[in-house]
Amino acid sequence: MEFKTYGHAGRPVLVFPTSNGRFFQYEDSGGVGALAGRIDAGELRLWTVDGIDGESFFSNGHDLPARIARHESYFRYVNEELLPEILHVGGRVPILSGCSMGAFHASNFLFRFPGRAAGVIALSGVYSTRHFFGDALEGQIYYNSPVNYLAGLDDEGFLDQIRARRLFFCCGQGAWEEPMIEDTRRLEAVLRDKAIPAWVDFWGTDASHDWPWWHKQIAYFFDKWLEDDRAHPLTI
Repeated sequence: MEFKTYGHAGRPVLVFPTSNGRFFQYEDSGGVGALAGRIDAGELRLWTVDGIDGESFFSNGHDLPARIARHESYFRYVNEELLPEILHVGGRVPILSGCSMGAFHASNFLFRFPGRAAGVIALSGVYSTRHFFGDALEGQIYYNSPVNYLAGLDDEGFLDQIRARRLFFCCGQGAWEEPMIEDTRRLEAVLRDKAIPAWVDFWGTDASHDWPWWHKQIAYFFDKWLEDDRAHPLTI
């Protein structure tokens, strides 16, 4: 699979695309430009990964096990091929990030593999598979629906790994954000119930589900990340 990199130093960042997006989407949509100052200053180094949502979550196929199996193959690629490359070049585990469907993938990956990431910056995401598979939660579908599997997680050692990460979730309250508002509130409740510290932020009714707002949020929350890391550096 293809990916792109930006920058020469700093904390690695792995960015997932929006629904059916490609590895060049983040640059073409202005996400890289929103972070250009931090990239040029050597504070952040980006990897933008390709996606296969059309074969999994957004497939029209009725074979749900085959669709979720395709997604599991994608996560294996990220975990077994791309992350070792990032660790080799970047020297540290990355921040995971994305907008819309990218926020879902970034959050879902961190919650499932917390040892492989330093934290997440998720913008306008959904956090349930019901948007793609309806009420089905059989097999691996359940383990890709964060609000469900997190609520059922009682392994304190595993929860402590998540608690040690730096988590940011943001959603606007403007146009096209209704499903994301609902799921972000559901996730916020689960995180609170599990005593997982997180910054959950709801922007105003003018903040819509679109790139111009995500550009503002990208710059804002990465600045917050860098500010927090200067005050309390993560050693991972």
